Amino acid sequence: MPAVVMSGARQTGKSTLAKALDVRRRYYSLDDLDVMETARRDPETLLGGGRVTLDEVQRAPEILHTVKMDIDRHREAGRFLLTGSANLLLMNRVSESLAGRASYVTLWPMTRREQLGLGRAGIWGDLLQHDESEWVEIASESPAPPEDWRDLARRGGFPEPAVHLSYDTERTIWFDGYVRTYLERDLLNLSAVASLPDFRRLMRAACLRLGQLVNQTELGRDVALPQATAHRYLNLLEASYLLVRVPAYSVNRGKRLIKSPRLYWGDTGLALHIAGNPSPAGAHLENVVLADLLAWRDTRIPAPEILYWRTVAGDEVDFVIDNGDQLLPIEVKATRNPRLRDTAGIRSFQREYSDVSRAGIVVHEGNLIEWLAPGVLALPWWRVI
Repeated sequence: MPAVVMSGARQTGKSTLAKALDVRRRYYSLDDLDVMETARRDPETLLGGGRVTLDEVQRAPEILHTVKMDIDRHREAGRFLLTGSANLLLMNRVSESLAGRASYVTLWPMTRREQLGLGRAGIWGDLLQHDESEWVEIASESPAPPEDWRDLARRGGFPEPAVHLSYDTERTIWFDGYVRTYLERDLLNLSAVASLPDFRRLMRAACLRLGQLVNQTELGRDVALPQATAHRYLNLLEASYLLVRVPAYSVNRGKRLIKSPRLYWGDTGLALHIAGNPSPAGAHLENVVLADLLAWRDTRIPAPEILYWRTVAGDEVDFVIDNGDQLLPIEVKATRNPRLRDTAGIRSFQREYSDVSRAGIVVHEGNLIEWLAPGVLALPWWRVI
């Protein structure tokens, strides 16, 4: 494509990656006020000649119109690399989507295996590509060592606290600075927010509801905000890649848009910091697994869907990978000794969708690799991600 748009939360490493990809590209960061002024007053001069990288392009979205005109005059693969700390497709101020001219990729926080230097996400693709009879061997050969998942949840996946900082006090200082920068600068570039304290209260309320269904009315009531304001603030968090909403699985794809999604956070370390909760719980283990699933999903072409499943009767599965012609149900349990009862949701899902459902996985915090029931395999989390 003539343009590639690389989006993701601030501090996921977009600038570092963009600079490392091709040293022959001209690189401009719109965090530089002089560059941003040129982008607004004389964008043709900034873009003219050769391949160009524009970092933090959401700070001057009007330049996208000039990018479009340049592409239409001379269509060249790889001409523009645009990075942004907000989803341009969700920003109200962005009127030019570069439809048909750009491919969009997302850089999520680092996966556990990336932090270990293995350069990949979990084994989800391996499980989908191989027969269930090979799953035990695939998981047993995992090169990632065991660790306490709570340590991973606390450090999250942002490169600085995950890789370069060693102590919780250092990470606390870093996360506090991250939140202040987001509230005091990045957020105001996205939209007008009448009260930053109100917005911060809603952030904390969202972080305390990981894994729960999104109820905007209830969430707004708990922080004394109108439902419409809570709705707008949640959209801003999602556009910033901080909040993640997981849709419900339904055979009817239209119903996926109607059913309430489940709420998670893009980075568990940041979520724990905002919530003021130093003790990760079961929902945080779910969030750790989801973060790995999202990073894996966005390396696939076509990208599978990551969903959850729940019935009126109360049967549920934490995550469902919809790969088009097959479904992989995943249950996450914060226990070292998973039992047959932990397979109930997966077995109910398999009965409902027996024609397309693969064997299911119970991801747990112990060491057990064992078939708990026909078609349901227990795997340690550290063997999977």
